Amino acid sequence: MADQQRIHPVDVEAPPPSAPPAPRNFSRSDNRKVADQRAPLQGTTPAAHAKPTKKKRSCCCRCLCWTILTIITLIILVAAVAGILYLIFDPKIPKYSVDRLRISSFDVDNNMTVTAGFNMTVTARNPNKKIGIYYEDGSYLSVWYADTSLCNGRLPAFYQGHRNTTVLNVLLTGEAQLGSEILTELQQQQQTGTIPLLFKGDVPVRVKFGSLKLWKMTFRVKCNLVVNSLSTRNQISIKSSSCKFKLKL
Repeated sequence: MADQQRIHPVDVEAPPPSAPPAPRNFSRSDNRKVADQRAPLQGTTPAAHAKPTKKKRSCCCRCLCWTILTIITLIILVAAVAGILYLIFDPKIPKYSVDRLRISSFDVDNNMTVTAGFNMTVTARNPNKKIGIYYEDGSYLSVWYADTSLCNGRLPAFYQGHRNTTVLNVLLTGEAQLGSEILTELQQQQQTGTIPLLFKGDVPVRVKFGSLKLWKMTFRVKCNLVVNSLSTRNQISIKSSSCKFKLKL
């Protein structure tokens, strides 16, 4: 029993055991390498590289810049060509007028439905020296009263040469439903001899600059007219006529 309960003395003031000395050829750079190898084991994650994203962004920026540069170049070229054509051909706006009007029919039934037939003389003037105009099929002409279309028709297809004046006889027919107020106002204006009408024309054309024939565009004409009557028994006189021209590309 005495041998089993022996107490071995411990030196409390003795220093803890030290690590074995490093070999002489173990440098500080080796310490750094070991630390770098231990870093992932301590829960840290290596940083992701962002170089591919930067490359993609730079490629997109280059494509965008080239696209913008191409568009600007095309705009400059088109503007330059248009300026050259303008200086060479000196384009002038064509002029239109409604010179005569004859009422072939204008009847109102019990349902206030108007059946109208107008024979109009329209004059088209091309004042240009070097520009011709091809009037193509698909035109639409109409006569309006108080925001109501009374009749419609079309121009024939033809070519108008340089400094040319063409007189066209156009037949317009149609039916329209008039309200009681509009019909009463029309009757009052019939008695005073001042009836306002609006003539509209949408005409597809192709303009010819010398030997160059451009794309199809639309001539839009609006003429404000004042006539003395819409009766087939009276001779119609145009008291005033004012036409405006607009080009739709």
